Amino acid sequence: MNKQQLAAKIWESANKMRSKIEANEYKDYILGFIFYKYLSDKEVRFMQNKGATVEDIKNLSEEDAETVKYIQGNIGYFIAYKDLFSTWLSMGKDFDVSNVRDALSAFSRLIDSNYKKVFDGIFETLQTGLSKLGENAASQTKAISDLIQLIKDIPMDSKQDYDVLGFIYEYLISNFAANAGKKAGEFYTPHEVSLLMSEIVANHLKDRNEIQIYDPTSGSGSLLINIGHCVAKHMDDDDNIKYYAQELKQNTYNLTRMNLVMRGILPSNITTRNGDTLEDDWPYFEDGDPVGTYNPLYVDAVVSNPPYSQNWDPEGKETDPRYARFGLAPKGKADYAFLLHDLYHIKPDGIMTIVLPHGVLFRGGEEGTIRKNLIENNHIDTIIGLPANIFFGTGIPTIIMVLKQKRQNTDVLIIDASKGFIKVGKNNQLQASDIKRISDAVSKRKDVAKFARKVSREEIRSNEYNLNIPRYVDSSEAPESWDIYASMFGGIPKKEIEELSAYWQAFPGLKTVLFNESSDEHMNIAEGNLKDIINNHSDVVSFKELYKKAFTGFDTILYSHLIDEMETLNISREEAILSDEIFNRLESVPLVDEYKAYQLLDNEWNKIGVDLEMIQTEGFKATKQVDPNLVVKKKKGKEVEVQEGWQGRIIPFELVQDMLLHEEAAALKEKEERLIQVTSEQQEILDSLTEDEKEELTDVLNDDNTAFLTSSVTKASKELLKGHDSVEYAKDSPEGKLLTMNDLLDEEKELKKSIKTDSAKLHSLTKDTIENLTNEEVYALLEKKWISPLMEELHQLPIAILDNLAVKVQELADKYASTLSDVEKEILETEATLSSMIDQLTGSDSDIEGLMKLKTLLGGE
Repeated sequence: MNKQQLAAKIWESANKMRSKIEANEYKDYILGFIFYKYLSDKEVRFMQNKGATVEDIKNLSEEDAETVKYIQGNIGYFIAYKDLFSTWLSMGKDFDVSNVRDALSAFSRLIDSNYKKVFDGIFETLQTGLSKLGENAASQTKAISDLIQLIKDIPMDSKQDYDVLGFIYEYLISNFAANAGKKAGEFYTPHEVSLLMSEIVANHLKDRNEIQIYDPTSGSGSLLINIGHCVAKHMDDDDNIKYYAQELKQNTYNLTRMNLVMRGILPSNITTRNGDTLEDDWPYFEDGDPVGTYNPLYVDAVVSNPPYSQNWDPEGKETDPRYARFGLAPKGKADYAFLLHDLYHIKPDGIMTIVLPHGVLFRGGEEGTIRKNLIENNHIDTIIGLPANIFFGTGIPTIIMVLKQKRQNTDVLIIDASKGFIKVGKNNQLQASDIKRISDAVSKRKDVAKFARKVSREEIRSNEYNLNIPRYVDSSEAPESWDIYASMFGGIPKKEIEELSAYWQAFPGLKTVLFNESSDEHMNIAEGNLKDIINNHSDVVSFKELYKKAFTGFDTILYSHLIDEMETLNISREEAILSDEIFNRLESVPLVDEYKAYQLLDNEWNKIGVDLEMIQTEGFKATKQVDPNLVVKKKKGKEVEVQEGWQGRIIPFELVQDMLLHEEAAALKEKEERLIQVTSEQQEILDSLTEDEKEELTDVLNDDNTAFLTSSVTKASKELLKGHDSVEYAKDSPEGKLLTMNDLLDEEKELKKSIKTDSAKLHSLTKDTIENLTNEEVYALLEKKWISPLMEELHQLPIAILDNLAVKVQELADKYASTLSDVEKEILETEATLSSMIDQLTGSDSDIEGLMKLKTLLGGE
């Protein structure tokens, strides 16, 4: 089971188990137990790496002061054997909720003094919430037992990029957020928004050897972690990243710490605070040594998604160095207070990204003053308008604002990214291509029509410092216009044909073949099949050849990277390398949107990356392994997991059957198709029965005449054939239909039996084939799984472009195909038809009088 499948299974089960507990609350329990399992397994691994035996681990006890101190000094805490997660599992029916309470209390007591900031109180939410898992100790024990059984299979030893634990943790947080309604926005930034901010920050910091990043409203910590992960791609040692986090709510603050620790970040690189960011600024010191431990905290990057338009108290903050230069945010909206806090804490060469509501761009009063001061002091670098309904719990459109302390340029890059998304459930979601399109626009700082524009400070001043995006970037589609002359007399307006100018630039000779001059301002569509005219034109043929040439050899590059180097390539960097390759190859190809090509790569990479992670973690042998195919079935009213055959860990059964067992698979498919045909022929016979025939065959039909009764058909057929030959009965007679049905039912029975046998044989043969694959066969199968689908998708891009052109040209032709003259003629013909029909009507004198009046109105005599 890969990490996606395992995460989905845990989420589905957890959601069923939580009963009446709110999703936003239940997350604290399941995530808390996952973290406890992580710490338990980490201690066991640490001891094993130091040469400890099974017996040594069983002897881990609080009474052994020397061992306790040794373990504490190395990992920051100590867990006795009786309190290990694995011990809970081994206790079976002897396990009790009291074991958990005792273990959590002991953990709090046995934290090393140097790690207090990381671990102190981290299980408080879990510990105080255990009573909510049931009405009494027995029901609490049952709930906890079910929960620890659910998470027991999560691997806690993260190797390379196969970060199963981190993926599952993020997956669960995301799903709990999606199911928690309005509460969700308080602790979770959608993964895609987080990735976008990460790419922007990472590009700015990519040349640095040591980095400090800070999130003052850290929530679950996912935003901070994603930034770190993205920055780490450009560094040789990700232990050179220091993480600072502050969060107001205790239970959410605990999520931050758990998340950071479980990603393998060194505790010495984690500094967190549970406090009010606006009321209690970071400048940090220990109570016992305020001078020696003082740290004002200036970092390379600040990232945040603060609560939107929150109330705060600005009273007495005039001299606060965070706000003194720019002004105080109004009492009812703390948005700019958070922004100024973030800006204050970045170094002169640092960067900050913050998610805020659109109102910060145009609201007046104190916010208008702050905005003016930020612009005049040249701090606002980029504004990105995101799609509406992209955050959980709120449908309002939001922005990402990028600010810096010192900038070379004085303009502001404004991006309207509100149109780029896909619909996923109730929410909108940025695709990988949307994220890349935006981050590229930020890094390259180029104007892109209807998307991005650099706006001078002078223009912003002329708009009185209003930064509302539509003032500067118009991403709206032009309303459809109609040409009056063409509507009256026909023809296609040249100005509407010119709206397809991108195509005419790419295919200079095509327009004159598709359209004929009809007047100075109008043209007519050429006769013939549009698709054929377009696809056979020499310019288009050259375009297709150019595209084909652009990707010549790309499959070879994919093979050398993905297959030849599957066990050693850097998975986290590989997609970016292949992305650059695609962009370079498309540089000289017109019309093709390189971001669509990149999206095709990302779609496939989501599958390829999972396989590579398993291969790099488990070794090449994983390609030749099969796993039980587990499905959930109901037994005695309960859902239980049972095995139904096998599935390839990496190589799908269907792929093996298609490539290596084609003959056997084709024979089985032929029988399956014949079975469908037999069923269809049975239905045809049933549908052909007249009411008299149904009456005659009533003994072999069910009560509502919708199906034949197999045993009755068999019996009746035997009676008919006693001393007779089937040819004696006409095929269309009731007797002939009965005999045909009998043959079909016999064939159906034999087919089902044969299919079941052959299917089992093929399944077993496929299992054996995978387990005995040669290396060369594995390479061929992986090429078919990883490379062929991407190449096929890429080859479809120019076809889609040309089909789109044909559709657009046809739409133009259809738009003006019916002229006013045609409509008038149709009206006259309809009136004449109706008038002639009136003459054929009869009725009373008053009816006839009314009909004659209608005929007169229609223009009849």
